[in-house]
Amino acid sequence: MIRKVLLAVLGTVLGAGLFVAGSAGAQPAIAPAPAPAAVPQSREQVALSFAPVVRQTAPAVVNIFTRRVVRERAVSPLIDDPFFRRFFGDALPQGPRERERVQNSLGSGVIVSPDGLIVTNDHVIKGADEIQVVLNDRREFDARLVAADPRTDLAILRIDPGSERLPALPFADSDALEVGDLVLAIGNPFGVGQTVTMGIVSAVARTGTGISDYNFFIQTDAAINPGNSGGALVTVDGRLAGINTAIFSRSGGSIGIGFAIPASMVRTVVAAATTGGRLVRPWLGIAGQPVTSDIAQSLGLPRPAGVLVNGVDPGSPAERAGLRRGDIVTAVQGRSVDDPDALRYRFATLPIGSQAALSVTREGRTREVALAVAAPPEDPPRETTPIQGRNPFAGAQVANLSPALLEEVRLPTLTARQGVVVLDVAQASPAARIGLRPGDVVLRLNGRDVRRVRDLVDALRQPPAQAWQVQVRRGDQTLNTNIPAG
Repeated sequence: MIRKVLLAVLGTVLGAGLFVAGSAGAQPAIAPAPAPAAVPQSREQVALSFAPVVRQTAPAVVNIFTRRVVRERAVSPLIDDPFFRRFFGDALPQGPRERERVQNSLGSGVIVSPDGLIVTNDHVIKGADEIQVVLNDRREFDARLVAADPRTDLAILRIDPGSERLPALPFADSDALEVGDLVLAIGNPFGVGQTVTMGIVSAVARTGTGISDYNFFIQTDAAINPGNSGGALVTVDGRLAGINTAIFSRSGGSIGIGFAIPASMVRTVVAAATTGGRLVRPWLGIAGQPVTSDIAQSLGLPRPAGVLVNGVDPGSPAERAGLRRGDIVTAVQGRSVDDPDALRYRFATLPIGSQAALSVTREGRTREVALAVAAPPEDPPRETTPIQGRNPFAGAQVANLSPALLEEVRLPTLTARQGVVVLDVAQASPAARIGLRPGDVVLRLNGRDVRRVRDLVDALRQPPAQAWQVQVRRGDQTLNTNIPAG
C-alpha cells in the first residue's frame, strides 16, 4: 500500500514538472552521442603519475642527522631543602654536579651542486657538534658547516664525495610560481624514511608569519611534517622551488599549511657561501608601513597596495634615488610589494652593484625610479667595547651605530645614527639588573648626548651624586629612567 502511494506521489510530481515545462514551451534537450573513447595505448594514458619526477629529484634530497652534547646540572631538589638536610646532613651530595646528555635531531637537505654542496635549514643544524648526511642510496658522509644564516633560516653544508658527481637539483624561478601550481615535498618526516607528498601552491608571497627575519614564503598544502625541515619543494619539471622550513599546526602534524623559503632567496645565500664571502644584504634606507584601506582612501588611491615611506635615511641609496617621505613603493623589478616584509625580501635578493627599478606613486602619479643596489657602509666603525667597572652598564657590550650594524642587529634602518647600540648583556650583571637588552640604543646619560662609544665611556667615569639618568630607545619607544647611584 505504502509503495503504491509513493509511486503515485512520484508520478504526480513528475507529471507536474512535465506539465510546467510543457506549458512554458520548453523543448527537451537531446545531447549528442559522445564520441567513442579511444583505447589507452600506454601506461601514461591510463594513470597520471609523478614517478618520473620523483625518480629524477629524490636522489638529490638527503637525510641530516645531528648530534649535540648538552651539559646540564644534575642536582637533586632535596639538596637545598632544610627539612631533608636536618635528617640526612652530609649524606646528601654537596654542591652542583654536571652530567652530559647526547641530544639528537633529524632533518632533511638538498644537494644543489654535484661536488657535495647541500642546503638545509639553520634550525636543523644549529648548535650541532656532529653533522651526518645520509644519501638516498644509504651512503653516509660527515658534513662540515660552510655558512649559516639565522635570519633566513638557511645553512650550507659540504660533504666530500671524492671524484663522484652527485645528483643535484637545479633552481626554479620561484617568482614564476602561481597559486594552483602542482608541487612535491620531499623529506624525511618523523624519521620514517624519505617520503614524497603532493599538493599545490596555496600562496606565493606569504608574509607576516614570524618564522624568520625575511617573512616571505611559498605556502603549500603538500604534507610537511617534523623532519621535512630543510627538504625540497619541487616543481613538476624537477626543479627546486624552495626549502621546506615550517608548518602551521595545533597538533604537531601537517594540517595542510606548510611554508617554504623561495628558491630566489636560497640562491642568494648559496652564491655568497660559494664565493667565500660573507652574506651582505643590500641597503635600501627607508622605513615604511603597509598601505591600509584608510590610508588609500585618504590619499585618493583606487585600492590599498604598496609600502608608504615614513622616512628616508640620509645618504642612503633611497635618498640618492630621490625617494622621499610620503612616496608609495608598489613594485620592485616589476614584482608587486604589499608590505615592508615583501619589500625587504625583493630588495634582499638583488645582487649588490646592480640597478633596481622601483615603481613609486607620488601625488597620484606613478613613476619608475632607478636605484643603485649597494652594501650598507660601516661608518663610523663599530668599536665594539665591553663595559666594566662599578656602574649600571657593567656587563653590557656596546658599539657605534652604522648602516651595516643596523642591518646586522636587525634594527630599523631609520634608527638615528646618534647613539650607541647594546650588542650583548651578561647574565646577572648590573646591566641586566637595570633591564638593558640587546638592541637597545643609548641616547643620553646624565644629561649628556651619547653619539659614540667614547661618549658613553667618558660619562660612566663620572658617577653622579644621587642617580644615573638614562635615556634609551627600544624599538619605537624612548625610555627614560633614573637609577640610584652607589
